[in-house]
Amino acid sequence: MLQRFCQFIADNRLFSKEDKILITVSGGMDSVTLSDLFHKAGYNFGIAHCNFGLRAEESDEDEAFVKKLAKKYKVPCYTEQFETQVFADKEKISIQMAARQLRYRWFEELRKKEGYAYIATAHQAGDVLETVLLNIVRGTGIAGMNGIRAKTGHLVRPLLFADREDIKEYMAEHQLGWREDSSNESTKYQRNYLRHEVVPLLKTLNPNIEHTLQTSVQRTGAAERVFRNYIDNLKTRVWEEDKEAIYIKENLLPEADRAALLYELLIDCNFSFADVKSIVATEVTGKIIESPTHVLAKDRERLTLTPKSLGEYVSSYIAEGQTELHEKNLRLKITSVDITKFKLDTAANTACLDYDKLIFPLQLRRWKDGDWFCPLGMNKKKKVSDFLIDSKVAVNLKDKVYVLCSAGSIVWVVGRRVDERYKISDKTKTVLVIRKE
Repeated sequence: MLQRFCQFIADNRLFSKEDKILITVSGGMDSVTLSDLFHKAGYNFGIAHCNFGLRAEESDEDEAFVKKLAKKYKVPCYTEQFETQVFADKEKISIQMAARQLRYRWFEELRKKEGYAYIATAHQAGDVLETVLLNIVRGTGIAGMNGIRAKTGHLVRPLLFADREDIKEYMAEHQLGWREDSSNESTKYQRNYLRHEVVPLLKTLNPNIEHTLQTSVQRTGAAERVFRNYIDNLKTRVWEEDKEAIYIKENLLPEADRAALLYELLIDCNFSFADVKSIVATEVTGKIIESPTHVLAKDRERLTLTPKSLGEYVSSYIAEGQTELHEKNLRLKITSVDITKFKLDTAANTACLDYDKLIFPLQLRRWKDGDWFCPLGMNKKKKVSDFLIDSKVAVNLKDKVYVLCSAGSIVWVVGRRVDERYKISDKTKTVLVIRKE
């Protein structure tokens, strides 16, 4: 397996030994195998893990597992918690699509910030088959028939040579542990339905269908590259970019195929083909279409493309010594005070915490189902959802409630109640005062 791995990387010119690679690791079999192969091959890599907060404690346990894995390989580990359900509800998209948009945006930001050459995902041959089938069911063009490419820009998939049986054998041979995502067994998700119900039927016709598909994908990929070259050349004529936006000279696109060509130019912006057709068809200045990640507006002679900010769905952090945080429509003032100079402030918008009980950085995020804390004055757990009901917080205000966490434990339901475990006591030496303004 290791030899095939190295050969696949070389054959597809994915990256070199000198490159620094960021691996995306969920904790499942595929990503654990990828991490172990990177380690055994001697590549310079770091690990990134997304906690989508969709499976309560299970999600947190996945994160803890990945952190231990990074420690085992002695590599950097980056984790992020997302408000996935909030994003999905707001954009009216599926949880799977919301998770995809959030994670890839974060991966790219992390890649640039930390100086990684490429982002490596653990997609394997079975994923290619499922992706092609999904695309066919939903309706697709030439790109959809290409499945998953080994290399796209800064994204690489070094595990595409292997199927699920290869990975299971590798895990058993090297006695590697992994985390099982319980949602993978549910056939309510389209990809899982294909994996558990459709693919086994196809394998009765062709037991090696994953590898057979690779040949078709290679041929389709060659045709797509010819097509993409045309689109890239077209882009140089109609695409202008500055710090604020991207401007597209719509009138320079051939009229007969304008919608199709515009859709291909915007392929990475997640617009539906129907929306692209609608903005091409109208002559109304000011017409707007939105995707989960971008906004496209019609002007008299051009289209204006701007990215959406996904920052409100990502956690914010307070570092030790930080004095202010202004994010998520919140402004927090932070000070540390010696207990001898401290004067208690009992206002709900102020948290007075025992500094020595805190582990930095502190995490600020939106509350989620399953969250619990010990409200000040109580010595037992209480779900945040029940606390908000008891506090008579209006339904339409609940999604505006944030929690401040230390090493995963809630220390303050922001602006409402401090956790009993982190209150100041007669043993406190320094108080961290956080005031919501």
